[in-house]
Amino acid sequence: MTLEQREEDLRMTIHSLALTPLISLIAGVLILVMPRLLNYIVALYLIVVGLLGLFPHLAG
Repeated sequence: MTLEQREEDLRMTIHSLALTPLISLIAGVLILVMPRLLNYIVALYLIVVGLLGLFPHLAG
């Protein structure tokens, strides 16, 4: 594995970690504004976070 590949992998991990709090914030605001959507928002959040967690392992 070259240094460039390691840096690219690290950037993807940091990007995924930075995206998770943003998704959480948006989901929290949507739940406050539209409580009826709670089940859908939680389900979508779990799916997105799960895919973000798996993506680096699937790509490399």
